[in-house]
Order: sequence, then structure tokens, then C-alpha cells
Amino acid sequence: MEPTTTIKLEIHDGIATVSLINPARGNPINGEFGRELKKITSLLHGNTEIRAVLLRADGQNFSFGGDLKVFNATENLPALVLAWTADLHAALQRFWSLPVPIVAAVQGFVMGGALSMVAGCDVVIGGASVKMGSAFSKIGFSCDSGSSITLSARMGSARARRFVLLAETLGGEDALQAGLIDQIVPDEQLNNTAHALATHFASGPTIAYGHIKRLFSHAHNISLGDQLEEEAMTLARVCVTEDAQEGIAAYLHRRQAEFRGR
Repeated sequence: MEPTTTIKLEIHDGIATVSLINPARGNPINGEFGRELKKITSLLHGNTEIRAVLLRADGQNFSFGGDLKVFNATENLPALVLAWTADLHAALQRFWSLPVPIVAAVQGFVMGGALSMVAGCDVVIGGASVKMGSAFSKIGFSCDSGSSITLSARMGSARARRFVLLAETLGGEDALQAGLIDQIVPDEQLNNTAHALATHFASGPTIAYGHIKRLFSHAHNISLGDQLEEEAMTLARVCVTEDAQEGIAAYLHRRQAEFRGR
């Protein structure tokens, strides 16, 4: 992969670590970010050795969201918005649909489109310093980056709508209560805690995880009968995998299962 300036990808022991690496500017979301994220997500989808993803960021803040300085200096803003979102939205869709668990570790400010990116992850660990906000309406903008979907999935539709309309910013405990994060830890423990969880997932039944994610992603767009049939057909496929057979054997013999992602 060519050198990147906004995001870095590292792969070790089945864990793909995706790091935001522009802390001096608050890890902003801009055209370059979208292009680089799109390349990275394409690489992740093509790598069958990956069994978990860890999303994190360098610096005191995860991300301040959209790069407003570029917005302010652009004459044809609609064209810029369409160009940026073409890459960013495609990248986010690919990222969230990865067939492995995604753990996000967040600290400081997590704003706008960056918050939506995080909210679409499977488990979100927040440092004590975390502040999560959606300030689109404060600058007269509507939301993007899938915010209306990912925030609704975590907070519930009515709460998410109010959160965005009022441009709220929630501290750690309030974000936890609202469902935006799943666990709060001291900042100095954030990376280790998130990595330990990613390691747990990377040693788990990867195929089953992928299908669990897919089933939940479709659950609100399908009838009950169709979803029940899809769950049955999926389980019929998964139950004959090596990991499923190992899981049954381990349970019957009262030992720890050793999953291999197959």
C-alpha cells in the first residue's frame, strides 16, 4: 500500500489496527481521509487472515469531524461535498460491513462524521476524557456519514434525532447511558483494554461473528418470517464449520475451545 498521511493500517496476529494519524489537526475528515479509508477498507476485505479490527486515533482527541477550514476556503462547496462523500460513504459502508468484529477506542472529542464512523462499530470503548457530539446544526449543516442510521441504531431514533437537532455533546457517563459507548476506562488504559478485546475476538469463531453481524444489519429491513428463515439457513451453514464443531466438542468435554476462524 502507498504511504498515507491521515490513516495508518497495521496487521499483526489477525488484528488489523486502523489508526487516525493526523492529531496536530484534530484528525479531520476531508477528501484525503475518504480516499485513504476507501483504499484501506478494500485491502481489509481482500485479506482472509484478518479476524478482528481495532479502530483508534493518535493524539488527545479522536477526531473533530469534518475539515471546516477547507469548507470555508472552497467556492463550489456542493461539488466538494459530493466529491468527498462519494469516497467517504463508500469507505464507511465497506468498513462497517467487514465480516469480523470491529472495536473502536476513542478519547477526547469524537465529533460529526467521526462519531458516526465510531457508532457503526461493534463495540466502542471510551476513555474517561471522551466527549461525543453532533454539531452539524450549529453550523447550519445537515448530517452525513450515515449518522441518521448509526446513531439511531445505538441511541434509538427519537433520542438520536434530538441529539443531532440540538447539537448535543455528551461526556463519558452520558454517552454510556445513551448507548454511544459500551464501556468507559481511564484514558491510560484505553488502548490496552481495546486491544485485549480485539485479541479476544481474533481468537474467536470468525465465521460465526461475520454472520451474526450480517443478520443484525438486515434485521430492521426484513419481515419476521423472512428473518427467521434467514437465521435458520445461516445456522445450517455455520454449524458444519470447523469452529462450530470445535465449539461443540469443547463444551461436551468441558474444555476451552480453540477456534481457528474456519
